[in-house]
Amino acid sequence: MLVNTLVVSRIDYCNAVFTGVHEVVMRQLQRVLNAAARLIICKRKYDSISATIRDVLHWLPIRQHVDFKLCVTVFNNLHNLAPNYLSAMCQLVAENPSRRHLRSAARGDLAIPATRTIRYGPCSFAVAGPSTWNSLPASVRNCHLPSAFWRELKTELFARAYFY
Repeated sequence: MLVNTLVVSRIDYCNAVFTGVHEVVMRQLQRVLNAAARLIICKRKYDSISATIRDVLHWLPIRQHVDFKLCVTVFNNLHNLAPNYLSAMCQLVAENPSRRHLRSAARGDLAIPATRTIRYGPCSFAVAGPSTWNSLPASVRNCHLPSAFWRELKTELFARAYFY
């Protein structure tokens, strides 16, 4: 329990910063998560842990964990549970008068702003949050209760990580 509290909470802390980072960094974080799982389950260093993480602990891989955090932040923005400076970054396409007729407006997609830089622009919350949100199926996005949204989101990301 102590490992779960200390290590996993540190990985969770501000992990939305890891949006768009190189695969090398993601692999290093995944190794830390795997080591924490080995300590919790009492497995040896070279034992396979991926099936245990999936079937016993029900943890998401780091990449999906970051997406989970982004989507929860966007959900909080859309339901007025976040600060105004974050809520201003998540605007529906339907709120823009010149885009109301688009299919994305009918689907309830968020507007993704254009960026000047290729390297850092897509990693910002203003771009990464709406992009990740728009990639979710409508059944997940239409949940209105936070607990139902979290459950549906984790199920979707779990399926993407392990079954696609």
